[in-house]
Amino acid sequence: MPVMIRTIQTAVPPTILYQDQARDVFAAQPGLTRLGQRLIATSFNSSAIATRRTAMPEMSLDATVEDPVFFDAETRQLFSPSTKVRNEVFAREAGPMFIESARKALEATPDLTAADVTHVITVSCTGFYNPGPDYQIVRALGLNPSTKRSHFGFMGCYAAFPAVRAAKSFCEAEPDAVVLVVCAELCSLHVRSSNDPDTIMGSALFADGAAAALVTARPAGPEAQPGLQLDFFETVLTPVGEDAMAWNIGDEGFEMVLGSYVPHIIDDHIVGALDPLLANDPKFEGTYAEIEHWGIHPGGRAILDRVEKRLGLREDQLAPARRVLHDYGNMSSATVLFVLKDILEGAGSEPDAGGQRVCSMAFGPGLTVETALMTVVPAGPAAAAEDDAREAAAPVAAGPTR
Repeated sequence: MPVMIRTIQTAVPPTILYQDQARDVFAAQPGLTRLGQRLIATSFNSSAIATRRTAMPEMSLDATVEDPVFFDAETRQLFSPSTKVRNEVFAREAGPMFIESARKALEATPDLTAADVTHVITVSCTGFYNPGPDYQIVRALGLNPSTKRSHFGFMGCYAAFPAVRAAKSFCEAEPDAVVLVVCAELCSLHVRSSNDPDTIMGSALFADGAAAALVTARPAGPEAQPGLQLDFFETVLTPVGEDAMAWNIGDEGFEMVLGSYVPHIIDDHIVGALDPLLANDPKFEGTYAEIEHWGIHPGGRAILDRVEKRLGLREDQLAPARRVLHDYGNMSSATVLFVLKDILEGAGSEPDAGGQRVCSMAFGPGLTVETALMTVVPAGPAAAAEDDAREAAAPVAAGPTR
């Protein structure tokens, strides 16, 4: 049987940051130069983000906190606590988000129970603690104590793909395996006031969220929802960009390097990054727009604009990524799973969506481009029959077709 993502479920903290309010707060901080204030206005206004979420309730303008650590809503002053203080918040707040999204994933697959889960893979680049979220998920969901656990840490925005790829490998090695892949990021922990363009861009884009994918090769039950068959994965390092996107640990939080040239690098090298992926599918001989769905990590509006134009995609093919960016911002590794969830929910309403292809991409430090090719599997009993048909007709790897 082919390996599938049976469900993708998400969790976000309740505190909402409104982009226009956040812009005004950052622009009013002491020590900003006139150039810094202009960069803040430009970065926030051009972000295509309306709302983001944060795991820190005190970041809300409506918060009343006696001894604020990150933000004083009364004076509207941003503070800059140490990395230790920020990581202590991560250790306290990340666990519930990991657990909530993982629990939702299990609840969404009624033919699978906690006893069926054989592996847990957790992903995050915004904090560390141990026993970690992989341990917490096993305990909180009542999984078998012998559940195999892995953690993918500090990889950045593309990390969901290495995690899902590992899950696919586990299922291919153990056909009865059921793998929970859970990403949770608290990016807002690391925001700070600054005149530095990279720091300003990070403050305008990044947010908090979690997403869980349940991966297995077990046959789907009659109540199964639409899923994604995992066909092929590839990784490409662009020839340039090592200094354009990075993630470092500083004394006052983690420090994002997100150069303004990143969209240009992606524009120049996206076709080359897709070639190895699409070479796996000898059926692909047309234009990129002929692939029905595109699950692009919305690293920012400029990245989506470049991808759409360079690949000749239709506006509707980038709509899921733009919706996630608009409503949630960039949640690092979890974000592309939000986009794929949006695609699945849309495909679930289409009676003939089975067999449609999904091409997905995420970008991160390096500059690393992770790509995946998937196939929509319909809901219910039709899924098993379609799985068998696709397995019998599975394409073998072929040379490049472009």
